[in-house]
Amino acid sequence: MPASAANPVLRVPPAAPPAAAAYFAASLAFHADVADVAAALADGGGPGFAVVDSRSTEAWDQGHIPGAVHLPTARIPEEAARLLDKAVPVVTYCWGPGCDGATRAALALAELGYHVKEMRGGFEYWAREGFPYETSKGPRRRDADPLTAPVAGGACGC
Repeated sequence: MPASAANPVLRVPPAAPPAAAAYFAASLAFHADVADVAAALADGGGPGFAVVDSRSTEAWDQGHIPGAVHLPTARIPEEAARLLDKAVPVVTYCWGPGCDGATRAALALAELGYHVKEMRGGFEYWAREGFPYETSKGPRRRDADPLTAPVAGGACGC
């Protein structure tokens, strides 16, 4: 038995470099990470996109990204045109990586003709990385979780 057959990582060999490059480039066309969204929102010239929180009102009140548009997925068909400009790209988010809400919202918006990306990590990683958020009781911020972000506040280097 070849060594790679017993190795669970290499049991299926890596894709050829051109196929891998195409896949990863496509992934970046569909996703943005929390740190990149935060950096773009902090830019004085504006981010160039709208952020959509696709969760319930109760979840929104518990915490949301400052400046986000509250648009639960079920209301997208009726309310997107009133709240969003099709000329402006949209970044969706939900609770976290274990939730498909942002994916469902991104699909619904794409089907309506919006250019859309999904924010990986969702609100969970926004808060865990120490970025400020708003609640029904006012602004909040947590210390960065050392498992998700540099605790010294520097860039992760990726």
